[in-house]
Amino acid sequence: MGIRIFAAIDVGSFELTCRIFEYTAKNGMKAIDTLRYQLDLGNDTFTMGKIGKDKLDELCSVLLSFRDAMRSYRVDTYRACGTSAIRETENTMILLDQITQRTGIKIEVLSNSEQRFLNYKAAASKGQEFRKILEKKTAILDIGGGSIQISLFHEDTLTSTQNIGLGVLRLRELLERFAGNREKHERLLTEAIDGELISFQRLYLKNKNVEHMVLIDDYISPRMVRLQKQKMQGMSMTYQQFCENGEYFRNNGRVGREWLPEIYEEGADQVFIASLLIRRCMKLMGAKVLWTPGVTLCDGIGYEYGQKKGLLEVGHDFEQDILACALQISKRYQGSPSQEETLETVCLLIFDSMKKIHGLNKRERLLLRLSAILHDCGKYISIANMAECSYQIVLSTEMIGLSHREREMVANIIRYHQKPFGYYEEVGAAASLDREAYMKIAKLTAILKLGSALDGGQGRKFEDVRVVRKENLLMITVHTNEDMTRERGLFERQADFFEEVYSIRPLLRQKKTVY
Repeated sequence: MGIRIFAAIDVGSFELTCRIFEYTAKNGMKAIDTLRYQLDLGNDTFTMGKIGKDKLDELCSVLLSFRDAMRSYRVDTYRACGTSAIRETENTMILLDQITQRTGIKIEVLSNSEQRFLNYKAAASKGQEFRKILEKKTAILDIGGGSIQISLFHEDTLTSTQNIGLGVLRLRELLERFAGNREKHERLLTEAIDGELISFQRLYLKNKNVEHMVLIDDYISPRMVRLQKQKMQGMSMTYQQFCENGEYFRNNGRVGREWLPEIYEEGADQVFIASLLIRRCMKLMGAKVLWTPGVTLCDGIGYEYGQKKGLLEVGHDFEQDILACALQISKRYQGSPSQEETLETVCLLIFDSMKKIHGLNKRERLLLRLSAILHDCGKYISIANMAECSYQIVLSTEMIGLSHREREMVANIIRYHQKPFGYYEEVGAAASLDREAYMKIAKLTAILKLGSALDGGQGRKFEDVRVVRKENLLMITVHTNEDMTRERGLFERQADFFEEVYSIRPLLRQKKTVY
């Protein structure tokens, strides 16, 4: 492998960052330069709904300097991502067009779940140290300008993830409504933070404490890393140590300037809020140790690029985290694990046998698995209206690692697996999906419908199933001595739509088991 140069750009709520990465066979991924510029875009977005002209001019000027830096490093390619400050403007499309026309840089707006997943990958880039921490009960606290994300892990498995509207800039906006000194502001913030966190603790922790807390943010982490180099060994500190060091962050920057002169008045307010957020999260969750990997969104963007291009050895299965998230949602709505497992197995057999026909990739295979896991979650609300209720649950529930578009696709696959399929004028218009996404929904819905027919809603009747495609026929053979009359009827009903989508006729065969 030769040397590959990649640039990651983060258009954040409070800071613009461009990090240049070098990929080599010997060193893997290595950051060779980082450019930062503090620009409070979030204040405009969260208070006025739009980014003002002066801020836009400044943003474009900084991006032009990033473009010049990329040229000087002869960057092979780049990825520029916008987060909540861009995502939540009222005129996002106009803003993005202005930026592209003026700078030549195209910004991809990340959904919250995509942003948090990249931050999670940034922490995972620390390798064995990160994996060792996840072996015990761990909470990843990802602090942004608009919200925080808390993800719970146990034995290296994601058990829950929730987004909470306690972002640093949102909390600062809350303080601006009230006059008062630092002590009064601290009381107000504590009440606001605890009100949300106690609900999270009751619903998802169920009075069980976490052992480690992993911190990902742009406010405290960089300063903590510098402080640790001066005062401590390693990247971890206890709750008590954090509280003691937190005095640096509490006094509106007066003490902080003695060791971090780059903190100015406005930045000190945000550092103070972030510090309080961390202390309250650690206290209410019972976390004993805080680990600060010192990574940013840019590290996650760089890590994902290296992962997709095969430039890095990845020691963690991120797809399993997305599936674990779906399984937790299913469990919350009392899904049937055995039924879901059967349906998933059958659907994947059909999907894999049709590779040369459907033209779909690994990502769509994952969406099919998610659809199989969550296909009946709506019955928790209404058995009679299960399809619509399942659709609404999936559409309203974030799954870390999925874009909003992908979540819409899963929701529609689930919706139409039990009701007549809606054609593009109905599905596409209602969900604002393009024709490519619509066709993927149609193909995956046809597979899910066929797989659901074999299950019949009565539990698995067969020991083994084989799927083989022969020209324009899809032969599905089940090994069972059970009566399959009901399943045959359901299968024939779904076979017509499958044939409409693929021009291949599925046939169900039964083989008796001889003992």
